[in-house]
Amino acid sequence: MNIVRRFLLGLAIALAGAGIAKLLSFPLPWLLGPLLATAATRMSGLRSFCPRMVRNAGQWVIGISLGLYFTPEVARHVIDNAWLIFAGVLHALFLGSLGCWVMHRYAGLDAKSAWFAAAIGGASEMTTQAERYGAQADRVATAHSLRVLLVVVLVPFFFQWWMGAQMVPRAYATLSEIDAHLGAVALFVLGSCATVFLFRKLRVPSAWVLGPMTFTLLLSTQEIRVFSALPQGVLIAGQLMIGWSLGDRYRPDFFRTAPRLLGIVTAFTVVMLLLSAGVAWILARLSGASLPVMLLGMAPGGIAEMTITAKALGLAVPLVTAMQVVRMIVVVLLTTPIYRCAHAWARKRRVTA
Repeated sequence: MNIVRRFLLGLAIALAGAGIAKLLSFPLPWLLGPLLATAATRMSGLRSFCPRMVRNAGQWVIGISLGLYFTPEVARHVIDNAWLIFAGVLHALFLGSLGCWVMHRYAGLDAKSAWFAAAIGGASEMTTQAERYGAQADRVATAHSLRVLLVVVLVPFFFQWWMGAQMVPRAYATLSEIDAHLGAVALFVLGSCATVFLFRKLRVPSAWVLGPMTFTLLLSTQEIRVFSALPQGVLIAGQLMIGWSLGDRYRPDFFRTAPRLLGIVTAFTVVMLLLSAGVAWILARLSGASLPVMLLGMAPGGIAEMTITAKALGLAVPLVTAMQVVRMIVVVLLTTPIYRCAHAWARKRRVTA
């Protein structure tokens, strides 16, 4: 099967998954439907294909939509709640440390592999760092893939069915309502893509989300708006592309490789969600912030997926975004230095013993 047919097959599966998810009233059907359908067919041996640029394009769309939320008033509100963001970072570092111990003690991973597998950062960034230090990169990638899958699936269902929230589309703009000049739109697209290129050169994590978001945020906070919202069809396409690309990570041997690791990751992900919910409840009580906002801000998932959930619920998207973005950047930046310090300390102890 050539690459074009595999691509078209993957797209058809993603669209079919979205359609089935809508019929079954799934939360976030355009995200979860393609994700689950693609993952299931890939693990069954069907050789569909999702190009890397599909996920990049989906993240680009979500990044722009997030940046549009940051008006000057909203930016000040986020700054006023900086201590909540800091608390989220500390919580993520605690979960990573606890997860490292669990992975090392019960999943049979060596210490360095357990550290990178448990860190609540981006899967690609953590896998890259694991490869750099000679850790078991395949186990690290597996642990992060399963964690993200579980969080992305469980959190929306929790909000829709346990809390009774209705995750329905909000008032999006239509193409006819976007009266921006074509030249301004073209400059906006070029500017956002240039920011992605710059962020990639600087090795900023999740550049395809953070680049467009930063570019749009800078314009929005200066009250420079090419348009006030993206069309609903563009946002749906962004969700579909992210769900499709997440599902494409899975292979037929996924559940046959390191079943003990998969079991530990599953159990610990549930524990992380429960611990995060407890911390979110405490922070909500202390700050007066909405509990659902705190739950999404503390959830150990990905930026795009958690903010999509916040958008569907009509919650405080900028605060959720800020908590997820700052946590991810700090964890990615600190994971290697913490590992180096711990490794040097352990080696020093062995020498002096």
